[in-house]
Amino acid sequence: MSEKTKRNFGIWMDTHHATIVGHDPSGEAFAVLAHAKNPGAGSNSNENAAHNLEITLLHKYFKEIAKHLENADAVHVTGTGTVQEQFVRYLGETPQFKKTSVSESTSKPLSDDALVSLISTHFA
Repeated sequence: MSEKTKRNFGIWMDTHHATIVGHDPSGEAFAVLAHAKNPGAGSNSNENAAHNLEITLLHKYFKEIAKHLENADAVHVTGTGTVQEQFVRYLGETPQFKKTSVSESTSKPLSDDALVSLISTHFA
């Protein structure tokens, strides 16, 4: 299997949860590498402080996901809402991912097996 194929990743994400898929250690097939969680800002009486905390937690969430995408050549991001668009923008602004090919789609919540199947088909 070529080295390029081994650097493809898939992510299903919403605002609070992400599942990262990549090649398993043998490099033969896709498998779930990790799950990431964003607990959210909770309640705060100051709207400005709550907004700043929300942005900080979102960037922390994105960094947690990105640490699993080492040397990525291609990343496919899918999920609900607009958070995947924000993540794609985050990747584009991060020097490590400037040359990474990023694609996106929208999908309902997927089981781990369904996500692995979707990503395997996408990169076939």
